[in-house]
Amino acid sequence: MNYEVLLYYKYVPIDQPEAFTQEHLAFCKALGLKGRILIGKEGINGTVSGTPEQTKAYREHMQCDERFHDMVFKSEPAQEHAFKKMKVRYKQEIVNLSLEDDVNPNEQTGKRLSPKDFREAMLQEDVVILDARNTYEYDLGHFKGAIRPDIETFRELPEWIRENFSQYKDKKVLTYCTGGIRCEKFSGFLVKEGFQDVSQLEGGIISYGYDPEVKGDRWDGKCYVFDERISVPVNRTGTETVVGTCYHCGQPEERYVKCGNPECNKHLLLCDACEEAHHRACSTACKHHEHNRYVKEQQKTEPTA
Repeated sequence: MNYEVLLYYKYVPIDQPEAFTQEHLAFCKALGLKGRILIGKEGINGTVSGTPEQTKAYREHMQCDERFHDMVFKSEPAQEHAFKKMKVRYKQEIVNLSLEDDVNPNEQTGKRLSPKDFREAMLQEDVVILDARNTYEYDLGHFKGAIRPDIETFRELPEWIRENFSQYKDKKVLTYCTGGIRCEKFSGFLVKEGFQDVSQLEGGIISYGYDPEVKGDRWDGKCYVFDERISVPVNRTGTETVVGTCYHCGQPEERYVKCGNPECNKHLLLCDACEEAHHRACSTACKHHEHNRYVKEQQKTEPTA
């Protein structure tokens, strides 16, 4: 059976978001969708998977709602559901930058560039390309020449910018993220911080990869996604390269796992040999942790005498 994955967001005021969250969860379950949706006073941010009939019904339902009538859906084909369950959660912020004075993207944000314009801008001189994602996302794939912020969560980005990026305030800054939602708020933050020329990739990496003219050009590696697929291809020009390397041996690798120690859960690019040798762990302590999941999995699969 063929499936479709929808990625979407909309910054729009939602009255009584907690009640809407419960109603929306019931609706999605009735359709048979699976996915993860965040709802807050500032809007909606979701990724869902289902059959083409189910996703079509979902799009039509949302576009009949005045709040979401112009919401853009990014679509990707899939061989199976991208999620195990259907989750709809209420959050204070659908994108958390942990700012005292939060940014409203409907009032302040960077210039939006189409994939074609973004590619052309990357080729210009005196341009700084900034990845707005976490380190483990960057390590799997990124645009050529992009700067890698040393952060593990999006809310760490403002502090990192203030400590490591202020020298670029007079430069032309290009920023990007997976689907575009993080950059909507982050580019506005950069403008508030005094950066003079800020642009963001409209539709994010996903739209860039599917653009029929750009075809993901100048992207190396794969794109990390927050569902069961873990990663998806972006560069469709035939010039793609592997940039990820195994955490332990340094050989080219694009397979992500989480550290076998459930109290650690660090994202690791691991080859099969190193996963076995290190028990899917990032350190000796995690390798020998009493609750190491890899060890327990192996014990379950060992044949009995």
